[in-house]
Amino acid sequence: MIDKVIRIFNIINAIQANPGISAADLALKCEVNIRTIYRDLDILSLIAPVTNEGRGTGYRFMGKFFLYPLNFSEQEALVFSLLPSVLDKDKLPPGFDTAYDKVMATHLKEKSRQNSIIEDITDIIQMGTPAYRKESPNFLQPIIQAILEHKSIHTVYHTQYRNETTERKIDPYYLVPRDQRFYLIGYCHLKQDIRTFRISRFQKVDNTGQLFDKGDFNIKKYLKNTWSIDRGEKNITYKVRFNADVARYIKEEELFVHPRMKDQKDGSMIFEVTVNNEKEFLKWILQYGPSAEILEPKSVRESLKLQLSEWIGMYQ
Repeated sequence: MIDKVIRIFNIINAIQANPGISAADLALKCEVNIRTIYRDLDILSLIAPVTNEGRGTGYRFMGKFFLYPLNFSEQEALVFSLLPSVLDKDKLPPGFDTAYDKVMATHLKEKSRQNSIIEDITDIIQMGTPAYRKESPNFLQPIIQAILEHKSIHTVYHTQYRNETTERKIDPYYLVPRDQRFYLIGYCHLKQDIRTFRISRFQKVDNTGQLFDKGDFNIKKYLKNTWSIDRGEKNITYKVRFNADVARYIKEEELFVHPRMKDQKDGSMIFEVTVNNEKEFLKWILQYGPSAEILEPKSVRESLKLQLSEWIGMYQ
């Protein structure tokens, strides 16, 4: 999610700098495929007047839309704001004061516009409401802002299965969407470890203003072999046969692991994957009913036989 937000900012800057830029060039600059750029442009068109007047004309903004490209970090803005107090004004050339005011005004304008874009994006994203709570505040905006600015957040977090509410300081790294909900992956100072938090369980989110460094944390390594968002400790390799009627849909699934798929002569497909949490994977498999047969491991086949027998007994 956060990668998408940053990419949209980059697309805005690229279109401003190169009016008429093509989708292919945007894809090259952002290092994604062109279909991803088209999806991003669809989102961008909801919050900014971007237009493409016809094939071969590229993209540009209509009217007076402009995102100021200073992109000061908070530290850079602080250093620049201190300039008048550390320089000898008697030795400064004429026009310094007005030039300084213009730069600071541009920075504040840029920050305001970026906040506005984040607000618009978070308004577009629809989140569900937990069944156990009537209202669920949308904390996406302050969390995205904190991730972009590399600042820690202070939170009140409710763990439902323990019925426990705790205050936590978190260094937010990534937002990850899974199954109609969002999760935050970051460093929890209370547990002194990287943890995963469900956004809907936050009861309060405040930006502490304290900068953090995520070091060499790698999201791909962290979620390696993780089917959904819950990481397990033991890797298990599954082999599944999908019938011809669903095989083509499996190929279109957007997965977070890398399966090995082999087409069979009868139109079916053998699907092999290694995951570290079988619960989420089995939930996905079971939605395909008899169109998906688990071939390996045998222990899981036996477990499913027992479960099916219990179901048959329940409904007879």
